[in-house]
Amino acid sequence: MKKLLMLSVALTMSASATLAQETTLNIYNWSDYIAEDTLEKFTAETGIKVVYDVYDSNEVLEAKMLTGSSGYDIVVPTSDFLQRQIGAGVYQPLDKSLLPNLANMDVDLMEGAANFDPGNEHAVIYMWGTTGIGYNVGMVAERLGEDYEVNSWDLVFDPEIVAKLADCGVSMLDAPSEMIPAAMNYLGLDPRSTDAADFEAGAAHLEKVRDSVRYFHSSQYINDLANGDTCVAVGWSGDVFQAMARAEEAENGVEIGYVIPSEGALQWFDMMAIPVDAPNPEAAHKFINFIMDAQITADITNYVWYANANTASMPLVDEEITSDPGIFPTAEAKERLWGATVYDARTDRTITRLWTRVKTGQ
Repeated sequence: MKKLLMLSVALTMSASATLAQETTLNIYNWSDYIAEDTLEKFTAETGIKVVYDVYDSNEVLEAKMLTGSSGYDIVVPTSDFLQRQIGAGVYQPLDKSLLPNLANMDVDLMEGAANFDPGNEHAVIYMWGTTGIGYNVGMVAERLGEDYEVNSWDLVFDPEIVAKLADCGVSMLDAPSEMIPAAMNYLGLDPRSTDAADFEAGAAHLEKVRDSVRYFHSSQYINDLANGDTCVAVGWSGDVFQAMARAEEAENGVEIGYVIPSEGALQWFDMMAIPVDAPNPEAAHKFINFIMDAQITADITNYVWYANANTASMPLVDEEITSDPGIFPTAEAKERLWGATVYDARTDRTITRLWTRVKTGQ
């Protein structure tokens, strides 16, 4: 009887552990990137508890994914990193029979994402956007003149201009695969080039403006812009619009603008994917399908001010957002956007080494 009792207890504990795993979803997503009530609504609808962790760079996510056994069921890499990680066998193919809301997705944007994931076999667009310039309208006008038009990468890449802004705080993303190509583009080089000489030229130009840059960080600039602690940030479109919304809510007199520079900018897609060793892939599919619900997608866009790829959601998105060319670029602006390049390991080491030199001066 004692042995039977012990066996019964062991089986009960095992069943409880299995049930806990089946009713828990572990998500790893970018910081400041979901509506306040999205997870609560998902749990209410499915009974699945969500554990939600955040990161602020693709490099941090990639390190976890390539190490393996992350414990996450859903992660959200940017498209170029996704492609490289698919090649490394990091993600499992989606079971599209579990994703009826795929019918809501924009065909053209999904085709764009398919350049990184043929057939959209492994991932679905979460949000998309551009990498441009956020700026404090008053502080910039005070230093460069009321008639200065912010429409060019000159604001951060022209040494003479950016030096005039150093005192009010200039920041750049801590993202070498974005910043160095942006500098290359400014120099008239192909931002998608993998030529070592082009990388060197981009890095060398960034070094010319480094002394005017207060810091390199991929999330701190949101609050700093909103509070007036910095005046210019190279950042992701939605992040800058979040800063704008926070400043308006605080009624602190800070006016923030966002511009896609006239020379062009990076267009990127953030993709929901399921790691090959995900503990709960069934729940992961449920969450991805839930996010593609028109109302849920609209709620997220209305909160984070990032463009989405959900056609069915657009009538539910605030007109202030859909009509803003910084969020949903005009046809003319789209012609100047470029897609990310997927680097091989050798190129990645080169750009990482150059980035360390840019940041440290060594």
